[in-house]
Amino acid sequence: MAEKSGYIATTKFLVASPTKVRPVANVIKRKSCSEAMAILENMPQKGAELIRSTLKSAIANALFANKKLDDDMLYVKEIRIDEGPRLKRVWFRARGRADMLLRRMCHITVVVAEKAGE
Repeated sequence: MAEKSGYIATTKFLVASPTKVRPVANVIKRKSCSEAMAILENMPQKGAELIRSTLKSAIANALFANKKLDDDMLYVKEIRIDEGPRLKRVWFRARGRADMLLRRMCHITVVVAEKAGE
């Protein structure tokens, strides 16, 4: 089952807006894992560090399941940034008013697979 679909790692309930994390995820889609890790290490965004830790976990899952694999044999097959729950906070304003502050969360799912033809 794992060889057909790939090796999965999921990180949930991260306090980061999905709309800010998705552009970072689009940069590493369908790249080799070593290249994706190098790209993420040099990006200044907060989402890059969150995705990097999840990608590292997916690579570790793949290497643990199949001892014959190497980092260079894997690529990022799929990466999904889903919306999580929102923390609602009250933000007090002037004249007795209040606004609702929404702290958005995201779930990151990374699927790595073995390159075909190797």
